Amino acid sequence: MRTVELLLDDELEGAVRAVWSRLIQAGLPSLATHPHPTNRPHVTLAGAAAVPELDFSVLPLPVTLDGLIFFDGRLGMLVWRVVPDAALLALQSAVWRVLDDPNPLHAPDVWVPHVSLARRVRPADRARVTDFLSGLRARRGWLVAARSYDTESRTVTRL
Repeated sequence: MRTVELLLDDELEGAVRAVWSRLIQAGLPSLATHPHPTNRPHVTLAGAAAVPELDFSVLPLPVTLDGLIFFDGRLGMLVWRVVPDAALLALQSAVWRVLDDPNPLHAPDVWVPHVSLARRVRPADRARVTDFLSGLRARRGWLVAARSYDTESRTVTRL
């Protein structure tokens, strides 16, 4: 599986990494503990077996992070919600349409844009995480570049 991801500008990436650090300092799950060198804040647009050549000339795009979401499932994800505007929705839809056999979780009518903050957040910890991050304010920035992550080789390719 290869993903298509958008990277944040330095200031917004720093804000996400600061939340990662705050979580770890509070003894809560955090992506700050994920040691792989490819680990960095991003917005996943889609995933598929292969990624063709794509046009990202619309970048940079403005982006707003606002609100927390918990995703159930085996990973128990905590994410910072991305408030999508028309340009981001159009880009995501265009990327999804050109992929062969794309992940159905990224279908434009299903896709939930976000930046991941933590994995393995147990249901019992949700209230504590929510309380701890209750003062988290909306952050605005830019989506500035695109990359693809290969889940088999664990490598990234700039798009």
